[in-house]
Amino acid sequence: MHNTPEAATFDLARARRDTPACESVLHFNNAGASLMPQPVLDAVVNHLKLEAAIGGYEAKERQLEIVEHVYDAAARLINCTSGEIAVVENATRAWDMAFYSIPFAPGDRILTAKAEYISNYIAYLQMARRTGAKIEVIPNDEQGQTSVEALRRMIDERVKLISITHVPTHGGLVNPAAQIGQVAREAGVLYLLDACQSVGQMPIDVQQIGCDILTTTARKFLRGPRGIGFLYVRRELIEQLEPPFLDMRAARWVTKDAYEISPDARRFENWEMYFAGKAGLGVAIDYALDWNVEVTWARIKRLAEQLRGRLRELDFVTVHDQGAERCGIVTFNVEGPGSAEVQRRLAEFRINVSVSLEEYSRLDLSERGIKDLVRASVHYYNTEEEVERFCECLARVNADKTV
Repeated sequence: MHNTPEAATFDLARARRDTPACESVLHFNNAGASLMPQPVLDAVVNHLKLEAAIGGYEAKERQLEIVEHVYDAAARLINCTSGEIAVVENATRAWDMAFYSIPFAPGDRILTAKAEYISNYIAYLQMARRTGAKIEVIPNDEQGQTSVEALRRMIDERVKLISITHVPTHGGLVNPAAQIGQVAREAGVLYLLDACQSVGQMPIDVQQIGCDILTTTARKFLRGPRGIGFLYVRRELIEQLEPPFLDMRAARWVTKDAYEISPDARRFENWEMYFAGKAGLGVAIDYALDWNVEVTWARIKRLAEQLRGRLRELDFVTVHDQGAERCGIVTFNVEGPGSAEVQRRLAEFRINVSVSLEEYSRLDLSERGIKDLVRASVHYYNTEEEVERFCECLARVNADKTV
C-alpha cells in the first residue's frame, strides 16, 4: 500500500475492470449507492449460494471467519477497536440505536447543523416532544459550513449532545468534523457524527475527529451491498448507553428475572442480520483499504472539481455546492426542466444521478430557496472522459434533443 497520493500511480484500468458495470452505465450516483466491485459481489453471492445449498445457519457457521472479519476491518478503517463496532441493517438504524440510547431530560440542548439530514432531524423532533429536550441549530459560517466559532459560543452546561452530519446528502461541502470534535472534547459533551457519505470517500479516523459515536452505511462510497452498515461507539461510553430495545444478540438472559447486556458495542445489534451483506461489507472495507483511501480521496476530489468547473461553464446550469472543503457530491439545477425531469432524461443516455428534495434538508434548502437539486456524485472508478460526456449529454437534455 502506498503511503501518500503523490507516491501512488492510480490503476484506473484495474478499477474499471473490477467494476464490469462501467461498460454499460455512466454511474454518477455513488452518494446513493456505488457500483459494487466484483470481489464484493462475489462475497455476497457466494454466501447466498451457500445458504441455498446447505442452509442459512449452517452457511453462517461455515463462513464464520469471513462473516466476523467485518469487525476487524471496520476497526482498521476508522482507527478503533473491534469491540467498539456494531454491525446493523443500515446507517439510519445504527444512528437510531445510538441516539435513542441517550437519556435526555427536559431542558437538555441538542446542537445540530443547519444542513442536517431529514431522518436525524425527525428523530430530534420526536425526542424533543417526548422528553422536553430542545433542538438548537448551529449557524453556518460565511462558506456555508457549520461554524465552529458559533458552536463554541453556544456551549453551556445544558448541552447534552452535538450531532452533526459530516457530509450533507444534498451538497458537496464537508463539515469541519475534527474542529467540532475539539469543541466537544473541551466541553465534555457527547458528539455523534453521521458519516454516511464520508466513510469510504475520505480518510476517517475517530481518534483524530474526536467523536463519541459514528454511523455509516455499506452501500455508498464503501461500495458494499445494500441493507448493512455499522456503528462505532467509544469504549468508555458503551456501558453508559442502554439501547432502546434488546434481544438475544444484545443481552443474555441469566436468571428468571435478570439479563446482562453485552459489554461491547454488539449490545446495539440484532440477533437476525444479513450475513451475506456482512461478508460483503468486510470485503468492501478490505477492498477500499487495499486501494488506499488517501489515494482514492484525492482522485474523487479532482474529478468532482473537474465536474463543477465544467458545469459552471454551462450558462443554463447553477451549481449549489458550498464549503471550504468539498467532496465528490456535486449538486446543481438546470434552467427550465425540474430535477426529476433532468434525472429521467439523463437515464435515457444511461447516466445515473439522483435528486435531492427540499424536504431532505429543510432548514438549509428552504433558507436558500431551493426546492430540489440534481445530485451527481463521482467515485474513483469514474473517468475524466465520463465528466465530459456527462456535460455533453446535459447540454443535449437542455436543448431538448433525444437520444
